[in-house]
Amino acid sequence: MDADPQPIVGPVSEPEPEPESGSGSGSGSGAIRAPKAGRDLRAAVLIGVLLGGAVATSLFIVKAAFVVFTVMLMMAAVRELNRALRGRAVAVPEIPLVTGSGAVVVAAYLGGAEKLVIATLLLAVAAVVWAGLTDGLDVLAGIAASVFVACYVALLGGFAVLMVIPADGPRRVAAFVATVVCSDTGGYAVGVFLGKHPMAPSVSPKKSWEGFAGSVTACALCAGLLFPLTLHGEWWQGVLFGLAVVVTSTVGDLSESLIKRDLGLKDMGHALPGHGGVMDRVDSLLMTAPVAWALLTIFIPWPT
Repeated sequence: MDADPQPIVGPVSEPEPEPESGSGSGSGSGAIRAPKAGRDLRAAVLIGVLLGGAVATSLFIVKAAFVVFTVMLMMAAVRELNRALRGRAVAVPEIPLVTGSGAVVVAAYLGGAEKLVIATLLLAVAAVVWAGLTDGLDVLAGIAASVFVACYVALLGGFAVLMVIPADGPRRVAAFVATVVCSDTGGYAVGVFLGKHPMAPSVSPKKSWEGFAGSVTACALCAGLLFPLTLHGEWWQGVLFGLAVVVTSTVGDLSESLIKRDLGLKDMGHALPGHGGVMDRVDSLLMTAPVAWALLTIFIPWPT
């Protein structure tokens, strides 16, 4: 779901600094220019449209369908992350983490925030015990990785489901997803033409400050319109929401870039042609979900 500006498909041993059309690209002199080649845009657009249609359909037909869709995404994301960690000889228990992540999402929908936290703690304990019984690999690293996966994917993903619970939940989730998409799309569009100054060259050489400015503008406009038009909120609440989303979305994107760099990967997987893996699509959404849920809860009281 995350519309990352330009995931690069293809396994490699170590990621290399490459230009990012979403944020500009780097030249030998340190300037950033748009790349001549990148992802398969046709495949990226097609998959993006299909994912967007699946989200919209599940949201506005029946909420349970959105929960099922989220469960499938979280389980696929955990599976990708687990396999990436195992590629670096980190023993993570795939069975409890994959199945447990789905259970955490369902618990969030049925029991709210309290049950989300409890289910995540139970998943972390189960994963730690399972990892501790694994022989032949670094047990301590496996335990740490298991807790990380449980919190990074299952816990954060559960907040997206919390947003759909109230009567106007589908509109809340739509505003959340649309604003995150605008963050990535705004950064992509501005970065392609104006990107010159790298934001974090040691982590993601493809990100530029000009692209970030495009994300800020797009998010503020998107949320500033959606809040009064669809959520009966104030325009300034939408602008604040959009600014918060820009920060968390960017942090989420850079965080996954840091993880992939450490693991020696360019993509977490190849399940989505033109996009990479599921984790490459949901990184910004995961980091943004708890902040979006908190701000929507504060700004827009639940309808009775």
